Amino acid sequence: MRNVLIGLSVVFWMIVIWYAWDQTIPRAQYGVIFFGAVLELFILSELMDLAGGGRDELFVDLKRVYGQANRIESALLTLSAIDVAITCAYIAINFQTLYVTRQGRAFQHEIYMAAIFTLVVIYLTWRSFGTTFLSIILLGIAYGRWGMFAPGPLAHGGIGWDRLMRIFVLSVDGFFGFLTQLVAAWIALFLLYAGFLKAYGAFDLIMRLAFRSARYIDSGIAQTAVLSSAVIGSVNGSQTANAGMTGSFTIPLMKRNGIKPETAGAIEAVASTSGQVLPPVMGAAAFIMASLITGITYADVIVAGLIPAAVLVVTIFIAVHYVSVPQLDNTDPEDLIQDPMPRMAFLIEIVKYGVPLAILIYKLGIEQVTVMTAALWTATAMLLTGTLTPLLLAMAGMSDESISASARRSVWETLDGAREGVVVLAPVAIILGAINGVVDVLTATGVPTSISLTLMELSGGVLWVAAVLAMIICIILGLGMPTTASYTIVALLIAPTLINQFFLPELAGHFFVFYAAILAGLTPPIATCVAVACGIAGADFWKSCWEAVKLSAPLFVLPFAFVYHPEMVSAQFDTQVFLTGAFAMVGAIAMIHGINYPFAFGKPITLPARFAFTVTGIVMMLHPSRLVQALALIVAVAMYVVQTAVGRPKPIGVLRRTVGSTSRKRPQTGKVERK
Repeated sequence: MRNVLIGLSVVFWMIVIWYAWDQTIPRAQYGVIFFGAVLELFILSELMDLAGGGRDELFVDLKRVYGQANRIESALLTLSAIDVAITCAYIAINFQTLYVTRQGRAFQHEIYMAAIFTLVVIYLTWRSFGTTFLSIILLGIAYGRWGMFAPGPLAHGGIGWDRLMRIFVLSVDGFFGFLTQLVAAWIALFLLYAGFLKAYGAFDLIMRLAFRSARYIDSGIAQTAVLSSAVIGSVNGSQTANAGMTGSFTIPLMKRNGIKPETAGAIEAVASTSGQVLPPVMGAAAFIMASLITGITYADVIVAGLIPAAVLVVTIFIAVHYVSVPQLDNTDPEDLIQDPMPRMAFLIEIVKYGVPLAILIYKLGIEQVTVMTAALWTATAMLLTGTLTPLLLAMAGMSDESISASARRSVWETLDGAREGVVVLAPVAIILGAINGVVDVLTATGVPTSISLTLMELSGGVLWVAAVLAMIICIILGLGMPTTASYTIVALLIAPTLINQFFLPELAGHFFVFYAAILAGLTPPIATCVAVACGIAGADFWKSCWEAVKLSAPLFVLPFAFVYHPEMVSAQFDTQVFLTGAFAMVGAIAMIHGINYPFAFGKPITLPARFAFTVTGIVMMLHPSRLVQALALIVAVAMYVVQTAVGRPKPIGVLRRTVGSTSRKRPQTGKVERK
């Protein structure tokens, strides 16, 4: 079954590449074909899981799938596959009639077909993301059908079942709407690129780069988790899934080297979250943002996200250094890499993965082609460099493999990359399709306007109150969902209020809700990202949450900086923007220093010092007056100088060890000396 999945994945990617090259059919019609194919591949992968991985003969796999233990699940999945094939084929064949000629009208048998398909999508969504997201879909459907019973301004007249089915399926919108079409046209090829990266060994290279950093900084072991999780999380699209994937390696590594389970889990959760805001992918949210905001390009979104991403990454690096160094044992960095890579091979690997990335940057930043074209070029370049590099090395005698063995390995890595791309793509496509259906229902009820009016009423027209309420709503709506889904919901329901009622620039409004939505993975009592990480670490959930909140404290303040200093995410670089970014950076560092630095004073001095550093940091990040920001900076620098003069441990010493620690010998106790 694994081989069947690989074969069908190759066929699927050929269709995706053909459309990106040709684009002769309407995108909506292609979206139907794409969504149906993704659902079928997801069902096949689920059946393969029932077979225990699908590594035996096909007949043996099928016998295990449809055996006594899996009879109900396999029957539901098989019936779902049949229904998906019938429904999507019917809509694709009758596309012109349904999408244009009979828009808003449907036959009764089509209503029944749409109802069954809706149940199938709900069932597959539940299999992908569990009961948390299932409850959101059911709540959205219930609100659309029985909205007349909702309280206050949220009440509406209710939508009949027939109209609901037209919205979900038969209008070729809903589950097949703009989000599904966006995944089909833009995101899919980037996830194929990510699948190739993993299959060709790029993640191993990332880990090696991270391990090498341990030679130069005391916290290198912990920074390994930050670097690997952030880079992989950027293309992963789900902070929770990323915490499970990279955390299964980085968390045991940190624990083996002395870091407490709660701290290890928190570091992994925060690192996975930070990856969601890193350009150029931003957890795939960058593509959606570019499609939602009129008049901007994907490149504008990436440029706008550079400064806040830099602020977040630098502060997390410092915070992780502060909390991990006192716990880490004396570990030789060379012991981390069991199979050292020669320098020439290391450089070749960097070139192999660097060329496709350079092509992506060139196509988007210089030629400014469409995202789909850039993704096509990037995925193709990764395919070529990933397959040709081993062959050229074997032909040149620089590899231990023969040419035929190298060719076979490249072919199987390419096929596995195609399969991996589908495995990553399918849940993203399913949840965005389901989100699209719910959002279309909510839009039909007029709930965005109701939320806007309610937010205005509760805030009294005061911007900071509205921003706080909006952040709370974004965190609630983002619970348990991947980045793309959570951002889409808040971008359609919350961002318009900030933009239209409080006149926030569009980019600032969307970046506010984007950053606020990803906080759901770190915010108790749900904190799904922390829950996964502390499950791997065997840590206490609440202690891990507390550690994660301390490490990521600036992330809870940064969205408000977009409100009071929208130029930070204006997609322009001038003196004003750099000055705003500098104040935000220094303010975030002051916050991290106050919250996480291991002060050696007594509590009567330590607690006021932590409070003072944190407050001055917040003022530097948020206050609209440059004079007040400058005064806060002076106060923070003065406190830092005083601490350096009289405090232990000395920050200057910590900074010196940060930039170069190989010459410093650790105490024989195996812990960092604390004076």
